Amino acid sequence: MIAVEILQTVLLVAVAPLMAGFVSKVKAGMQNRPGSSILQPYRDLAKLCRKDRAVSRSCSWLFRLVPVVCMASMLILAAMTPFFYTGVLAPYGGLVTVVYMFTMYRFAMVLGGLEGGSTFGGMGSSREMMMSVLIEPSLLLGIATLAVLSGAGTDMGDISETIASMGIAAVGPALILAACSFMITLLAENARIPFDNPTTHLELTMVHEAMILEYSGRDLAMMEYSSMLRMNLFMALLGSLFLPWGISSTGEPVSLLVSLALAFVKLLTVAFVVALVESVLCKSRLFKVPNLLTVSFALSLIAMISLYIL
Repeated sequence: MIAVEILQTVLLVAVAPLMAGFVSKVKAGMQNRPGSSILQPYRDLAKLCRKDRAVSRSCSWLFRLVPVVCMASMLILAAMTPFFYTGVLAPYGGLVTVVYMFTMYRFAMVLGGLEGGSTFGGMGSSREMMMSVLIEPSLLLGIATLAVLSGAGTDMGDISETIASMGIAAVGPALILAACSFMITLLAENARIPFDNPTTHLELTMVHEAMILEYSGRDLAMMEYSSMLRMNLFMALLGSLFLPWGISSTGEPVSLLVSLALAFVKLLTVAFVVALVESVLCKSRLFKVPNLLTVSFALSLIAMISLYIL
């Protein structure tokens, strides 16, 4: 089963730019534009890797280390995420570890924004930390709801397998509310509309782009790839934890093939929802962002309370 575990990790890493391209293509179609190819993110990353790195003289060694930390944290998290098989390479990594791996990524990006010496980088870092104060509690409470609902502890493979075995009985207010909260967290954590515009280059409004403004060449390629991988992991977690039906736990070839097909269907469905939300909504003002994140926290809190009331 080690080969299957390695395969699902490689697939999660390999299709991350493809999912980013799919979201962009769907958004273009909804806006009546032809849009670029869904393979365009691969070409962009390859082009960045061929370019030279330009680093400001005021930057320290920490600035060069940030892309490595961001990429490494997402690769480790990919090995811990059940995609189409409940077995994972890191059996001791539970949901709490997942939250703190995302936090490590965010902390590294904030340091990179500050180390760049750019005023806009510092502004983006401060905005990111403001949002993280509200993102992490709702994320922790949402995964705690899954742990209590399944009764399988915090191991992601066990939670996914238990909820899948419960069948239709697992569908209830707690799971639905927690899934809605997680979806809002997905948009906020990945700097998507309505929290941020991932395609903007207007310095006064951007958050994520401001923190990587000073990176170039291979460093920028690593930052962009880790960002794509982070969104792909969030979408995979939404499919494997909140919609785990069909995921394989036996390791039989037929079961694995069916599970793999269903996993990609879930991934494409979540990506379509992300594109739909970004096409329907517009970017909110910065001072309204805490209100949206408070809604996410309230949903996860109500989900947890409903487990004990119902």
